[in-house]
Amino acid sequence: MSNSEHAPRPIAQPLHRQLRDLMMARIDAGEWSPGTYLPPETRLAEEYGVAVGTLRKALLDMAAEGVVVRRQGKGTVVASHDSDAVLFRFFNLRRPDGSTLRPESRVLSRARIRGSAEDVRALGLADGAELVCITRVREVEGAPILYEHILLDAARFSALETQPEILPNTLYQLYQLDMGATVHRAHEALRAVQAEGECARELGVSDGTPLLHIRRVALDYGGAPIELRVSWVNTQSLQYETVV
Repeated sequence: MSNSEHAPRPIAQPLHRQLRDLMMARIDAGEWSPGTYLPPETRLAEEYGVAVGTLRKALLDMAAEGVVVRRQGKGTVVASHDSDAVLFRFFNLRRPDGSTLRPESRVLSRARIRGSAEDVRALGLADGAELVCITRVREVEGAPILYEHILLDAARFSALETQPEILPNTLYQLYQLDMGATVHRAHEALRAVQAEGECARELGVSDGTPLLHIRRVALDYGGAPIELRVSWVNTQSLQYETVV
């Protein structure tokens, strides 16, 4: 018996998952932009040559992922970020009682830098690529809780070096509305570190104070990196919560 007969065979995706991928690609390409209604289900089903029920399964999967919103009597619309939706989906810090926070951001600097090998690799860029680095502090009721570096491909996000003059609190909404880059999901890695230098000063803690270090890569619909965000969090009166 040949080796090829023992090789694992690829598993075909169900038809509705294939449809989901095809429609996601059109959204990612900008054919259907945020806030746009998709064509009626009957028209889409005819276009793809499938039953309406199969198409509906694909749309339900996309709705479950937060890509589209199904509105009774109106149709299916591509989801758009608003400040609250972005904040509560991607900001996982909570008070000990589980209540949410509404942090305000204070930008310390914006600069173009030469990215480290680790950082440009995380963003899927070539060695030596230039990055836009936004450094800011996030505060709750005037108390600093988080110090962070936001790193972006300078070739794509060069406008953020200077514009807008005042950056919004939730940058993901800005990326989507002004730059055609929608954050769909994110991968985070957490570890414990000690405060030092500017980070300690801005958080108002002593060098050596334990902090939570979060390294997050934000991804678009197709899984391509949009942003690398490195955060140092004072969790003395906070906790990190996520749903798994």
